[in-house]
Amino acid sequence: MGEIMSNLLPFILTSLAGFSTLLGTLFIFYKGNTQKLTKFSLAFASGVMLCVSVVDLIPEAITLLFTNNLNKTFITTLLFIVIGLTISLIIDYTIPENNKVKDKKLYKIGIFSMLAIIVHNIPEGIATFLSTQADLALGISLTIAIALHNIPEGISISVPIYSASNSKKRAFFYTLVSALAEPLGAVLAFLFLSPIINDRIMGAILAIIAGIMTHIALAKLLPASLKYKGKGTLLFFIIGVILMYFSINLM
Repeated sequence: MGEIMSNLLPFILTSLAGFSTLLGTLFIFYKGNTQKLTKFSLAFASGVMLCVSVVDLIPEAITLLFTNNLNKTFITTLLFIVIGLTISLIIDYTIPENNKVKDKKLYKIGIFSMLAIIVHNIPEGIATFLSTQADLALGISLTIAIALHNIPEGISISVPIYSASNSKKRAFFYTLVSALAEPLGAVLAFLFLSPIINDRIMGAILAIIAGIMTHIALAKLLPASLKYKGKGTLLFFIIGVILMYFSINLM
C-alpha cells in the first residue's frame, strides 16, 4: 500500500500541474474586443516564454551540464540551445498551414506553441514526479509553481487557435493535448527513465527546449502581436516576464 501511494501521489500532483494549463482557455470566453485580447495575449505569452527560457531553463541547463571547465560548459549549453533553435526552424518550415481557418499564420503559431509546450512539459512532468517521490513538501511547492506558469502557456495555445478558427472546441482540445504531456512525463519517469536519467541528459534537454521557446517568443509571438494596431504590446510583454519571474522564484 505504501509503495502504491509513493507513486500515486507524485502522479496526482504532476497531473494537477499539467491540467492547470487548461485554465488558460478561460480567456477564449471573453466577450469584448477579440483583436485586443489576441494582441495582448500574444505579447504576454512571448514574455512568459522568453522569461522561462532565460531565467529558468538556461541557468538550470548550465548547472546540470557544469564541468570543471567553465568555457566548455557554456559552449556545450550554447550548442544545445542552437540545436533547439534549429529544430524550431525545421518545425516552423514543416508545419502545414490550415487553409480552412480565417488566419493561417495565427493558427500556425498556436500549433507551434502547443508543440513547444508539449516538449517543455514532458521533462517538467519527469522532474515533478521524481521530486515528489524524494520529498513531498518539495513536490507540492514545485506543483504550485509549475501550475502558475502553465496557465499563461495555455493562453499562448488557446487564444491564437480560437482567434484564427473561431472554434472553442479546437482551442480547448489542443490545450488539453499539451496539458497531457505533464502526466505523460510522470508515466515515462515511472516506467523507464528513473534508472537512466542523469544531469547531463536533463541539462541537454532543457537547453534544447530553451532554444525552441526563445525562437517562438521572439520570432513568432511578439511579431504577431505587433501586427495588430494600437499600443500595449510592450506593456503586456513586460507583465508576462514579471509574472513568470515571480512564478519561477517560487520553485
